[in-house]
Amino acid sequence: MDSLITHKCVPCEKGGLVATAEEIANFKRQVPDWEIVDVQGNQTLKREFRFKNFKQALAFVNRVGELAEAEYHHPTLVLGWGRVEVLWTTHKIKGLHKNDFSMAAKTDALV
Repeated sequence: MDSLITHKCVPCEKGGLVATAEEIANFKRQVPDWEIVDVQGNQTLKREFRFKNFKQALAFVNRVGELAEAEYHHPTLVLGWGRVEVLWTTHKIKGLHKNDFSMAAKTDALV
């Protein structure tokens, strides 16, 4: 199985294919702490990270932002006191792609 952490995000085109159920099951094994949720009809990876305070949570948001810019794949980030919720999906294809699982793995590595 290819490592998601070494995968480089590839641009997705509108109308492109979402990950199959089999691919999702394989990718999910590499990011077990993430849940798959429905957000406005799109499958989305979601995880909440906990921190000691707002400053640490904000620093994590900034690290995720730098990663997102480097890979040109951007999450939804929800920042609160001592917590950050990260959501990855591919809006252009309205669902999950290998890129989302790769970014989840890379996000885990930032903690």
